[in-house]
Amino acid sequence: MPDSLPRNIVDCSQLQQDLFIEADVAIVGTGAGGGVAARTLSQAGLRVVMIEEGPFKTTGDFRMQESDAYPTLYHDVANRKTDDKAITILQGRAVGGGTTVNWTSCFRIPEQTLAHWQQHYGWTHNSETLAPWYRRVESLFNIQPWPVHNASNSALVRGADKLGWQNDVIARNVRRCRNLGYCGMGCPVGAKQSTLLTCIPDAMKHDATLLTRLRAQQLIMRGDGIEEIECHALTAIGVDPTGVKVRVRARHVVLAAGGIGSPALMLRSRLPDPYGLVGKRTFLHITVGTFAHMRDRVDPYYGAPQTATSNQFLWRDGVTGEMGYKIEAVPLQPGLAATALGAFGIRHAELMEGLPYLQPLIAIMRDGFHDESAGGSVSLNSDGSPLLSYPLNNYLWRGIRHAYASLMQIQFAAGAQRVGAAHSDSAWYDNWLQAQAAVEQMPMKPHHARLFSAHVMGGCVMGADRTRSVVDLDGNHRHVSNLTVIDGSIFPTSIGANPSLPIYTLAAWQSEKLATSLRQA
Repeated sequence: MPDSLPRNIVDCSQLQQDLFIEADVAIVGTGAGGGVAARTLSQAGLRVVMIEEGPFKTTGDFRMQESDAYPTLYHDVANRKTDDKAITILQGRAVGGGTTVNWTSCFRIPEQTLAHWQQHYGWTHNSETLAPWYRRVESLFNIQPWPVHNASNSALVRGADKLGWQNDVIARNVRRCRNLGYCGMGCPVGAKQSTLLTCIPDAMKHDATLLTRLRAQQLIMRGDGIEEIECHALTAIGVDPTGVKVRVRARHVVLAAGGIGSPALMLRSRLPDPYGLVGKRTFLHITVGTFAHMRDRVDPYYGAPQTATSNQFLWRDGVTGEMGYKIEAVPLQPGLAATALGAFGIRHAELMEGLPYLQPLIAIMRDGFHDESAGGSVSLNSDGSPLLSYPLNNYLWRGIRHAYASLMQIQFAAGAQRVGAAHSDSAWYDNWLQAQAAVEQMPMKPHHARLFSAHVMGGCVMGADRTRSVVDLDGNHRHVSNLTVIDGSIFPTSIGANPSLPIYTLAAWQSEKLATSLRQA
């Protein structure tokens, strides 16, 4: 961190006594939703306070070192897990939230997803109404197609083309990117156009205040509205409270703490929830992977992480049929590889030794569209910290089995010498027929399949029916007069694509509408 912070950034780990702050709007979270909201509301002339649990780190602090990045920039040292420890969740926890550590892949909401939300949840948005908001944020974050593929993404394209499968170039939110490949550690050259480098500085130019290493513990209500937020200052490590408290009083509160953080704060605060909906229908894009040993070096830790994708199986059985998935390549830095490959002992050592030749692919599973995919639920531990339960059923396992086979098929088509799955029962397979037969026999069980996710959605569902939604169609809480949710927790299902651009876009629309309302009040 810089030796001296700008005057409107307060590192609360350094506070020696309690603090009281007043504002027009208090925003909990500084990621894709909170960052955009802070920029919009402060530019509208409103006094904004941003509350961030993580530290303020920026370009000069990012050193392309996993040992630095995971403890500093991620929840639970990049090891947040579901209650049964079956799914690892990579979730940012720093100024900029997930936008500081994501891999820069940007997609608009698929037409099929929007149509499903319209039909089942009463959403009024479609691609036409969202188009001007997409254009606005795509300009702000410099989101453009990035057709420069590293060896790993080139293999995805080569294999998909040989099989005749659909594939596309991915758009990325970067400017003058150097293709270093270490996006997940924070961009050391300031190329990634995160909220850390765009929205938050813009908000502070308009006198917004940023409070870091500060946990929003409870929303305190008076009547039908929130009177103030009780916050606890955290130690420099960012886990334990220091004993110092910060009270933030605001006319309006914006929750932007994400699909786990936002419902958890509501639950801790015991906000009105007459239908028991808060924290329910929380969705992950559960992610599974395979890895190919290629004849030539791949160096999966270098180059833009994700530049090619295939939607060949995203809607493989229609919107509400068998679970579909999106195929992408991923970066594999050594630390991430060591935990993700799903092997032990000699096999693990061999995989790590061969890391320069490994080509990894993932499938992100599209959950929430079928009666058997209700997702997970957020509850609280005894200390008030959040806990995500995510049951794994046969519907999901059928989709995962199908995904393993498809990923291996692409890799063999791309010229792999041998292929394995990130699954503890996988071996090396020398051809597609051998791999296909093995996948059919693999036990689909927790802790056998290596399951990850970097996308948490839902938990504060937006909808037209008050008995099935936490917030209304503007994102306003149905039972609290001065609370708006602006993050991915409002999504009724998973999206079926990396969610940063949809969150930016909806946040721009929601916060503009909120700014107009607050100025008129």
